[in-house]
Amino acid sequence: MTQSQTDIQRYAEETRLSGAVRHGNTLYLAGQIADDTSLDTEGQTADILRQIDALLVEAGTDKTKLLSVQVFLTDITEIDAMNRAWDAWLDQGHKPARATVEARLVDPEWSVEITAIAAI
Repeated sequence: MTQSQTDIQRYAEETRLSGAVRHGNTLYLAGQIADDTSLDTEGQTADILRQIDALLVEAGTDKTKLLSVQVFLTDITEIDAMNRAWDAWLDQGHKPARATVEARLVDPEWSVEITAIAAI
């Protein structure tokens, strides 16, 4: 095994993906979706951000080290609902770069999916 292969750590592995992958001092989060899809967009967002916090902590970092975030909404008119959860969660002193787009997600019960890159 080469040195670069040993520098890769995987977290929350599932059948087809890892919830996060660390390479060196960078953590790449897979698209996170809500555990409870019966929630509205604001609730799903809060659920996802809770999961992101947990993955960041497991990898030895936190939301103040987020570099970039991508938010995918099934309905862009729900951006205010998503932003209410985002604004309540965000550390105002450590805002990441962020993009928000409308997208058709794999499961019609998902209203939001979020992926991120963080420093360790």
